[in-house]
Amino acid sequence: MSLKLIHIFGRLLAICPEAISRALAVVLGGIIFALPTKRRRTVLANLHHAFPEMAEAERRRIARTSCCRAVEMALFVLVSPHFSKDQLLERFAIEPAFEQELNENARSPEPAVAIVPHLCLMESLTLLPALTNGPCPEIATIYRPLKQRSLEDWVLATRQRFGMRLLSRKEGFAEAIHRLRQREVVAILFDQNAGNTGVLSTFLGRVCSSTELPGMLASKFDARFVTVWTERTGFWRGVLRMEELPKPQSANHGIFLSNQWFEQKLRTEESFRNEWLWLHDRWRTQDQVERRFQLKHRRYALDEELDWREWEELPRGMRIWIRLPNWLGDVIMALPLVRALRVGRPDAEITLVARKQFRPLLDSLPFADQTRYYDSKDIGHLRARGNEWRLGYPDVQILFTNSAREDLAAKAIGAPQRFGILRSGKPRPLLTHDWPVPEGLDEASIHQTELWRQFLGHFGLTVAPDFSPLSLEDITGRDGERLKAAGRIGLICGTENEPAKRWPVSHWRALIDRMPDKTFVLFGTPNDRAITEQVADGFDSSRVVNRAGETNLAEFAEELTSCAALATNDTGGMHLANALGVPVVVVFGPTNPVRTGPCYSGPKRLIQPPECPATGGGMISDVTPERVSEALEEVMRGDSYD
Repeated sequence: MSLKLIHIFGRLLAICPEAISRALAVVLGGIIFALPTKRRRTVLANLHHAFPEMAEAERRRIARTSCCRAVEMALFVLVSPHFSKDQLLERFAIEPAFEQELNENARSPEPAVAIVPHLCLMESLTLLPALTNGPCPEIATIYRPLKQRSLEDWVLATRQRFGMRLLSRKEGFAEAIHRLRQREVVAILFDQNAGNTGVLSTFLGRVCSSTELPGMLASKFDARFVTVWTERTGFWRGVLRMEELPKPQSANHGIFLSNQWFEQKLRTEESFRNEWLWLHDRWRTQDQVERRFQLKHRRYALDEELDWREWEELPRGMRIWIRLPNWLGDVIMALPLVRALRVGRPDAEITLVARKQFRPLLDSLPFADQTRYYDSKDIGHLRARGNEWRLGYPDVQILFTNSAREDLAAKAIGAPQRFGILRSGKPRPLLTHDWPVPEGLDEASIHQTELWRQFLGHFGLTVAPDFSPLSLEDITGRDGERLKAAGRIGLICGTENEPAKRWPVSHWRALIDRMPDKTFVLFGTPNDRAITEQVADGFDSSRVVNRAGETNLAEFAEELTSCAALATNDTGGMHLANALGVPVVVVFGPTNPVRTGPCYSGPKRLIQPPECPATGGGMISDVTPERVSEALEEVMRGDSYD
């Protein structure tokens, strides 16, 4: 909009009945709120992050009001230059105590730094010199200059007409120092994203970038530290107020004081919640895609703030949702990456999204804050799930899955950033960002966890995966020591898929015969029961106990920890035992141990058929019971770690 059109439009609104402007603010604000745009999600997400305990209906009411107030503010900027001084003084007043402070400061000058929140009628603060009946100190405010020269001149003329001096952010720092030395007042807007030049701190429970300028100036010149704002009393009407804060001892101390003050106002006073511009995303400083999973900034005050606020850890305000794989073994292998994310983004609330069958496994994990489960792959169900879960307002979603269905669900949930792996010939248009598997990388030659590490590293994760075993309490939430029964060996004789991965029943029976002094427990799913019955047939039931199909996931984990070792096919239970630190002997045939072998640091032996390539492809029946029994004896003695 050209300057001439701005003048014309502002003039028309100034001479029209105020009811027209009020209606315009309500209509345009309602449109901003109603349209399904990124702006709308931003304001709703910001409110949900700030007030998660508040009812959704109340957050939406605040969001709509804030959108209307943003329009009211914009209209006031256009109209106020066309109001006379008397018209403005009819609309705005100054709190008596504030006026008295101004008069006393004018008579006995004292340097002061005034921090200003970006509320609806903040433009009215330029009226301060005109509102007081007594003397007023010299006041200057630092502002962001406009690129268009004609608009810049217009802004300066309209905002300075009552005596307040505007100092350009680019050139006004030196003058601000000069004015404080002259015992004058400098005002600074403090509650917006300061970008790469700011200091990493927290606001309303989330990491943000804050300007250090107010605290730096106040501490350097031992200046009073005050907050100044306009309390809205009606459309284009308000009362200017002031509140004094402790003098900051440093630039960072000023950040902590100002953020804490404003947090308290937003949490306790409805007027502040309604008037603040939630459309602005103050927390965008750490959302750069290439470093999303690390906390990195030029200026970093988080450790200092932890001490100042007496927090033990950072609040977990940024929300990462992780869509875990569909198979038990893959879920177990993904957990070291989840641990790394916990370390890389200690400010993140981590939510695991998985099939409901994994609830007993995931609910108690100490490095996840929330879990969400689903039980259907139906497209309609996925959309419904997404529409329901979108009210959780995640900031980023990681998809370890590689399916169009799950991409569709993620799109419906609506995280602004959705990350996944892109393979040749499998486009994923519903992701916002992807990591293409590098050309020439042979996935068969690296472990699955290494592929995921590179994937997350592409988005900034620098923390190495933690492959140390989990405790039983980590997995099940049950507090108990792992009790290894003497000579008790677990066997997993089946698999959920691929019969070729199963070591023959005759080999399992021969293994039991070769170890007559050991007790064996057969594990598996209900579908494995037919196999385990064949393995157990004819053996004393006190020595060969068939538990296939009789344990849920938590019970399975607990019983695994009672085993001195586990002999198993390449299956999900093997990964669970390995994650719990149970010594495992794994029989491979057609599958690839390089890619899907046990990854935790517990004792393990991986056995392949003679002359089988390292990446698999052999006949599993060629692995003899003798080799497996010898490996079991070795891992139980603790002298074999592959």
